[in-house]
Amino acid sequence: MELQIKEKNGFQYVEEGTGEVLLLLHGLFGALSNWQDVVSDFARDYRVIIPMLPIYEMPLTKAGVPGLVGYVEEFVAEMGLHQPFTLLGNSLGGHVALVYTLHNPQQVQRLVLTGSSGLFEDSMGSSFPKRGNYGFVQQRVAYTFYDPSLATKDLVDEVFNVTNSNIKVLRIINIARSAQRHNLAKDLGRIQVPTLLVWGLNDTITPPIVAHEFHRLITNSELHFLDHCCHAPMMERPEAFNARLRQFLHSTKHQQVISSVT
Repeated sequence: MELQIKEKNGFQYVEEGTGEVLLLLHGLFGALSNWQDVVSDFARDYRVIIPMLPIYEMPLTKAGVPGLVGYVEEFVAEMGLHQPFTLLGNSLGGHVALVYTLHNPQQVQRLVLTGSSGLFEDSMGSSFPKRGNYGFVQQRVAYTFYDPSLATKDLVDEVFNVTNSNIKVLRIINIARSAQRHNLAKDLGRIQVPTLLVWGLNDTITPPIVAHEFHRLITNSELHFLDHCCHAPMMERPEAFNARLRQFLHSTKHQQVISSVT
């Protein structure tokens, strides 16, 4: 399935399928295509929506986690998503998903985090993108995957083109620093919705200890590790990721039916 980008009142997004909504948020260097396999698998049974976060276009004064959360709130309103939905986030998208959930608990039915920031991340190997250095960008993109061959030339070229723009790099730096400042450790105990944590056992950016800490701090959470997998499980181990996600969606739906009856 090739993802078709739609546009509505200035918002760009992907929308496939019908039914219960799964809203997916990509990371700092991510793209809509990062969720390709989730869309392909779940659009048969769910309405899958992915907004394109304006990471490289938003005003510098708003380039941070709060600004991205505000954007998601505006997008949800524009799309008329009045019923609670399942919110999924990878990396920075997970951080945005967490803050959105804290601000809008009535909107989120379930939460799914994979390689999420919000507690600790080493997004660029302790350094920021170097303009015009293709080798550095190639190394950093490969750092995202257990299997470096997944850092294809197309993917590296996409990130290189972004980091070769001064204004885009400024936004990236602002957002990365904002994510590091917005540590959520003291707030995560307020999240009550069922939460699925799917983590790469070989994640070097948000290491397994971060996943364990999320699991400890989010009361109603379950944690699963995928071996031979780094920071983007839905890309690197799509079948295993989707199996865990489907199991979680089914089991939590069953729990909600039981709780509503009793």
